[in-house]
Amino acid sequence: MPTLEAQIRVNAYMRKCGHAKMRSCTNVSTRSHIRAFVHPRIGGFTLTELIVVILVLSLFVLLTMPNLFGLLRKSTFKVQAQEFVSTMQMAATAAAESDRRYEVIIDLTEQSYTLRQITSPDLSQVLEEEIIVTNDFGNNCQVIYVLFDDLMETDEDHQIAKFRAGHAGWQYGGKIVLLDEQEQPYSVVVSRMNRVVALKRGDVELLMPKAKDEVLF
Repeated sequence: MPTLEAQIRVNAYMRKCGHAKMRSCTNVSTRSHIRAFVHPRIGGFTLTELIVVILVLSLFVLLTMPNLFGLLRKSTFKVQAQEFVSTMQMAATAAAESDRRYEVIIDLTEQSYTLRQITSPDLSQVLEEEIIVTNDFGNNCQVIYVLFDDLMETDEDHQIAKFRAGHAGWQYGGKIVLLDEQEQPYSVVVSRMNRVVALKRGDVELLMPKAKDEVLF
């Protein structure tokens, strides 16, 4: 009988240890769930780390925005001015490669320009089928005046300037003065001596064609 009593005590002790171990595992699992709830992790980062990253990125964006907007404003004027220069160059090139005549009409009041192929003897009439390109200068690129190489200039009564190109080149040379968004002047120079149209910084001095008696050769 002592052996049976000892066996009963051993079994009771083993059951006690088993219950204690189960309670310990339960407590550990509960503590793990509590820590996961108190300190959630999102995609490998804690919530605090994620907030810090967002704040740093926001500060970086705020610091770069002024420089970015400045670059966009500069490129906007450059793009608009270059589009106008390309239109002028298109007229000269197309006329040189054919027997057709082309005209670029600059409207200072409307701040716009039109490229057309001249097909009618009446130069004052612009037919719809003649129009190749029509465009606006835009808010960041404004034309303020046009000066031809015969000293004819646009004024309050003459707000339309016309540059005509034929197979031999431009009928008249001149300059178209533009202002950027900072009101800095740029000149689109048209030379009747060649077909190149150039954009230059500033209100440049216009080279006048020489008379025949001024040419030495």
